[in-house]
Amino acid sequence: MAQARPGEPPLIHDLIGIGFGPSNVAMAIAVSEHNSRVGRGEAITAHFFEQQPRFGWHRGMLIDDATMQVSFLKDLVTLRNPASEYSFLCYLKSRGRLIDFINHKNFFPLRIEFHDYLEWSADKVDDMVSYGHEVVGVTPVVRDGVVEHLDVTVRSGEGLALHRARNLVIGTGLRPLMPDGVERSDRLWHTSDLLTKVDGLEGEGAAPSRFIVVGAGQSAAENVAYLHRRFPEAEVCAVFSRYGYSPADDSSFANRIFDPAAVGEYFDAPEDVKRRLMDYHGNTNYSVVDIDLIDDLYRQMYQGKVLGTERLRFINVSRLTDVRETPARVHTTVQSLVTGEEASLDADVVVFATGYRPADPLGLLGEVADRCLCDDEGRVRVERDYRVATDPELRCGIYVQGGTEHTHGITSSLLSNIAIRVGEILDSLLDRGLKSDSDEVRTVADGTGSAAR
Repeated sequence: MAQARPGEPPLIHDLIGIGFGPSNVAMAIAVSEHNSRVGRGEAITAHFFEQQPRFGWHRGMLIDDATMQVSFLKDLVTLRNPASEYSFLCYLKSRGRLIDFINHKNFFPLRIEFHDYLEWSADKVDDMVSYGHEVVGVTPVVRDGVVEHLDVTVRSGEGLALHRARNLVIGTGLRPLMPDGVERSDRLWHTSDLLTKVDGLEGEGAAPSRFIVVGAGQSAAENVAYLHRRFPEAEVCAVFSRYGYSPADDSSFANRIFDPAAVGEYFDAPEDVKRRLMDYHGNTNYSVVDIDLIDDLYRQMYQGKVLGTERLRFINVSRLTDVRETPARVHTTVQSLVTGEEASLDADVVVFATGYRPADPLGLLGEVADRCLCDDEGRVRVERDYRVATDPELRCGIYVQGGTEHTHGITSSLLSNIAIRVGEILDSLLDRGLKSDSDEVRTVADGTGSAAR
C-alpha cells in the first residue's frame, strides 16, 4: 500500500474503513462501482484495514448442511444495483452453477456457499483492503479548533503506520457473548468456536460421551443437530429456559420489518413505538429456529425413544447455575425454573449459544469519542445516514455499520439491508462533499478508489 515518504505530509484518503466483513466489503464494492462511473476528479479514494489474515465470516459455524435464513437476492449489491457484476447470480455464473441453482428452486443457499460468494466478492476488490492490519487508534487532526481529518494508526507485521482520512466507516462486526463468569476454553465453547474446536476432540483419545448446549436459538439448534450427527455414540443435552424451540416467523408480512423503507419508519418513530416494534417482531430473528430444523430434532428424539437409543435430551424450563471445568470434564448444575430443584450434569464440552454483542463503535476513537454525542440512555446518537452525531467542530464523518439497532431497527447487524445501507452512506459522503478547503496534505492519487498496490 502506498505510504508517505519521510519528510512528506501524509497521504489523505476520502474514506478509511475499519474492518472488512460483509458490510465493508459491500461498502468497497459501492465505492468501486461509483468510481467506474465518474471521472478521476470525482472518484473516491478509499482503503480498508482488516486484522484477520484473510476474509472470514463466522467460519466456525459453516456447518455443511446449514442454510442461510435470508434470500440470496439480499446479497451485497442487488437491492442497490440489480445489474451489478458483484451479485450472487454473477457469482453462480462464474462458478458454473447458475442453471443448477435455478433448478434447485430455492431462495436460501447453503451457508458455506454464501460464504464462498462473500470471499469471491472480497477478492474482486482486494486492492482496496490490507489484511493482517489492525487499527489500534484514531486521533483528531486539529487546526484552528476544527477537526477536518482523522489520523488512523494501523499495526501490522511491519510495525505501526499512520494514515489520514476525511471520513471513517466502522464495520467491526459482533463479539461472542458468554455468561458472566464463564471464559471460553478447550471445554467451554461459544457456538462460533464449533468447527474450529470440534476436530481437536477426535485427537484426544477417548471419544466424548456427552455435550451440553445452552440456548434456544438457531445456532443452539444447529449445534445440537451437528454434534448429534458428528458423534454417534455421544449424548447431546440441550438446556434452555423455554418449553421448546420457538419457530422463526418468516411469513411474508412479518418479513416487511426487514424492508429498506422500514428502516426509515423505525428511525422516525417515537421511542415507545420503537420498543413495541421490537417486541412485536423479535421472533423474526432473536431466539428462534427454522421450523424444519425443529421438526427434524423432534423426529430424531422420538426415534431414539422408540429404538431405545435415546441420545438427544431436551432439558427445558431450566438453566445452568454452576459451571466448573477440570482437565478431564466440565461439572455443571442444572436448576429447574419450576421447582428450583438442582441436579448435577457432567459433560466433555459445554457449548454456549448465548449470542453476540455489537462491538463498541466508539471504542477505537480515543479522544475523538469525546466529540461524539449520546442520547439520554448513553447510547451513541446516529443520524439517518448512519453518520455519528458529533459536536460541530468535528467536520469529518464517522459512519457505523452495526450497533445501530436502537436508531435503525432490527436490520442493524443483519445481511438484509447491507446493499441499501452502503448506498445511503455513499450518497451521504457525496452529498456532504469530500474535499476540504483547508487540506494541506497530499490526496491519494489513485483514481480507482484505493491507495493500494
